[in-house]
Amino acid sequence: MKLKIVIHEAEEGGYWAEVPAIPGCATQGDTIEELLKNVREAVEACLSVSMDQPSCGDNARVMEIAF
Repeated sequence: MKLKIVIHEAEEGGYWAEVPAIPGCATQGDTIEELLKNVREAVEACLSVSMDQPSCGDNARVMEIAF
């Protein structure tokens, strides 16, 4: 899976990044290398959040797929 990230220079030094495709997924790092490592960890954490089973009508089904 490929995701676009938006990298910003932090006012206090270093960088911070956000992942627009995953609302609320953001992280920071002192260097670009550290930032990229942290982004990977943040994406994994955001995508692995456990959620309650959604409820749906009688004619619908819930499926889990891997990317």
